[in-house]
Amino acid sequence: MSVILTQTDTTVGFLSQNSRELYEIKSRPQTKPFIKVFRDFKSFINDFKRVPNSRKNLVRRSKKTSFIINNFSFRVALLPLNSQILRDAPWFYSTSANRSGERFDRDFCESKADIIVENIELLVENASSKLLRINSKKLRRLR
Repeated sequence: MSVILTQTDTTVGFLSQNSRELYEIKSRPQTKPFIKVFRDFKSFINDFKRVPNSRKNLVRRSKKTSFIINNFSFRVALLPLNSQILRDAPWFYSTSANRSGERFDRDFCESKADIIVENIELLVENASSKLLRINSKKLRRLR
């Protein structure tokens, strides 16, 4: 799968189903995992992932929020469905569109992306998603 540059629900990001390509582009250590973004809650459940019963509504109704459960990070996001490529895949690895630890640079991003999906609002760097570590008893905000 190729690397897609698009405006995600939070900020400008690279999306791909191949994490190795994203590690290469961002020059990021392989020990730092990517967030897996699902297009809807049903896709998340079909991927055989479990959420504690006490947290299901939180995950289902949250917007612009990423979660960590047992060292698995994910976000259920309504991606702008203006591209057939984004509609067909149930999930993507997601990361901000920049080199690791740097700001958004459009020239760098366009040179690294195989496909660019851009709408009327263009590509705008916004705030990143909230990050919550959850289990059946505790909820802790990390970002």
